[in-house]
Amino acid sequence: MPTVLVFAEVREGAVRKVALEAVTAARTLADAAGGGEVHAALVGAAGVGSGAQALGDHGADVVIVLEHPAFARYNPEATTAFVAERLRAGSYRAGIFTSSAQGRDLAARVAGRLAVPVVTDVTSVMFDGDDVAVTHPIDTGKVIATLAIRGTPALVAIRPGAVVPAVRARSPRIEQAQPVGDPGATRVVTTELKVGTSAKLDLGEAPVIVSGGRGLKSAENFRLVEELAEAFGNAAIGATRAVTDDGWRPHSEQIGQTGRLVSPDLYVAVGISGAIQHLAGMRTSRTIVAINKDKDAPIFKIADYGIVGDVFEVLPALTAAVRAARTTS
Repeated sequence: MPTVLVFAEVREGAVRKVALEAVTAARTLADAAGGGEVHAALVGAAGVGSGAQALGDHGADVVIVLEHPAFARYNPEATTAFVAERLRAGSYRAGIFTSSAQGRDLAARVAGRLAVPVVTDVTSVMFDGDDVAVTHPIDTGKVIATLAIRGTPALVAIRPGAVVPAVRARSPRIEQAQPVGDPGATRVVTTELKVGTSAKLDLGEAPVIVSGGRGLKSAENFRLVEELAEAFGNAAIGATRAVTDDGWRPHSEQIGQTGRLVSPDLYVAVGISGAIQHLAGMRTSRTIVAINKDKDAPIFKIADYGIVGDVFEVLPALTAAVRAARTTS
């Protein structure tokens, strides 16, 4: 039975939701092959091992904990050396990462170190005979391709939000590990990590995203998007490239082919026409609601629900309805 290794991404010492998604995907993959083990690598500064049980709760049989001051922030070269050596020495059939900024960087580095294939922005992973098969959006998301990875280990990076974290409780065995070489002597050093304020949900982890486009007409009108997101209570704010290029919203909120790739449970597109570049970043959302006054806007072709109307009339009414629903629930 194949063994799968997951790189469990952390931020400021805490296990991220995307790590639980990756472990869930690995558990599903291992179970489909007859119940192989799932190992999770947890790398960080002292104390990061406290997240081991969360990984076990989502299906990890073994948690490999590496604690060292040099890993307080993402250490690309030292982390690559450690993960590549674990994959090589452990005879793993697959290595699973997250298709986040850090995950894509690390997966590519590890693939280069091991001279094996890697596929990023994966929406599902499974076994197909002796191959590892993945689904991967191509042609700006208009086509979902199924790819067979024949190298060993097969490396994949899962799109944030593509897998719903599932509790499959284990009592994981904890293995303490040491870095490969001197992690403090690497050529590349992460000097600063900039994240949104603690009041904001990360786009990759939010179950609901309310996103605005040029149909809002000005930066000031984004308050309507903010009010709807606040009404949901568990929503993040997104934007189109045109909006961030105009300076209405920070580039960290950009969703699309050159921005963030997201798959929330609910995506509300406000005043967004539906350019291909934007659709590439959000069309795998589970439910899409589009609000636009142009009934022929391309966004309606992929929306599950469409509201043809003036966003300045629709949004206040929708916000009030969401608040009322939450009050009575």
